Amino acid sequence: MYFRVQELTAFYGKSQILHGINLEVDQGEIVTLMGRNGVGKSTTLRSIMGIVRSASGVISFKDKKIQAFKTHHIPRLGIGYVPEDRRVFPRLTVRENLLMGKMAMKVRSARQHVWDLDRIFSTFPILKERENQKGATLSGGEQQILTIARTLMGNPELILVDEPTEGLAPLTIKTVVQSLCDINQHGVSILLVEQNMNVALALAKRAYVMNKGQIVFSGTSRQLQEADDIRRRYLEV
Repeated sequence: MYFRVQELTAFYGKSQILHGINLEVDQGEIVTLMGRNGVGKSTTLRSIMGIVRSASGVISFKDKKIQAFKTHHIPRLGIGYVPEDRRVFPRLTVRENLLMGKMAMKVRSARQHVWDLDRIFSTFPILKERENQKGATLSGGEQQILTIARTLMGNPELILVDEPTEGLAPLTIKTVVQSLCDINQHGVSILLVEQNMNVALALAKRAYVMNKGQIVFSGTSRQLQEADDIRRRYLEV
């Protein structure tokens, strides 16, 4: 399996947040991790990136166990992270924000595609238009696209995306969703945490549902759409 998490546990202080998480992402897939607020979805992504240190379990990427790696090493393996709070540098221009993403670059072979400024501006024309604007002057949707694009500048093969449509207007959501589709079509696998069920299931081939730090459902997006009881108990308000 391309990417796999096995029996992952994690704590905040003495409070256990993750209770034996198991999930997989195959090469080229979009997989979504869903659940209500506070069930451990973001902690799962942060544990994969080493921001929250896992207490036990195995995280494997391309047959390499990475759970003991330090956070700054993980992007160089080919895993990118798009945090929920975006973390755009407000005083830097769009161009400067993008160049910051190169600091975590994974070196690729000559046969592999490389995300550079030209390719980013071609894929996301709005960023070309805003190239010399400060990050603080961008709209919420533009900041989200900038954060995704900055992550791509590290040349990831897999990206972990945390709540990319939260707080965005419907038209902006469509833009972000299309951006994720375009990225996936360029060969980047995606593990997506997304509160909007319609968005998540439209993007993802497979879905996991979390509750209280555990996986309570694993299956295809179609199977989740048909699992009325699971949706009522763990997803719908």
